[in-house]
Amino acid sequence: MFGLFKAKKLEIASPVTGECIGLESVNDEVFSQKMVGDGVAVIPEEGIFGAPISGKLSKLFETHHAYIVRHDSGVEVMVHIGLDTVDLKGDGFKALAKEGDTLQAGDPVVEADLERIKSLGKEIVTPVIVSETGSFKEIVKRGGSVAAAETIMELK
Repeated sequence: MFGLFKAKKLEIASPVTGECIGLESVNDEVFSQKMVGDGVAVIPEEGIFGAPISGKLSKLFETHHAYIVRHDSGVEVMVHIGLDTVDLKGDGFKALAKEGDTLQAGDPVVEADLERIKSLGKEIVTPVIVSETGSFKEIVKRGGSVAAAETIMELK
């Protein structure tokens, strides 16, 4: 009987402390035009990036600049640290978790040297993208100052 119950909402946490902004204002067409999914972006104030939802670390990019966490409901959330940071080939990034790990929202996944990334000419704004919404139909977003693991989106 309990297995038939479906969650009415799913909270998505900020992977990092910073300023939450609209995805539309990100200086990258792929993200700002929502080509890979909908969401928000966070301008980080620190370098430890955590899981935005509880679930499995389904993808940790080889260069550690981005990762995807998959919730049991099928929802997938991608965190992409900075813009065009794949070009850095891992310089400035250190994995704190490995692909396949089971995570709780807020668990550390990647450490990024934000000053190093900026010194290499890359923006540090971090899109947080819901790439697969599962059975949820609506995304409610917030903006402004956020702490790591604080809710920045709700799927309903």
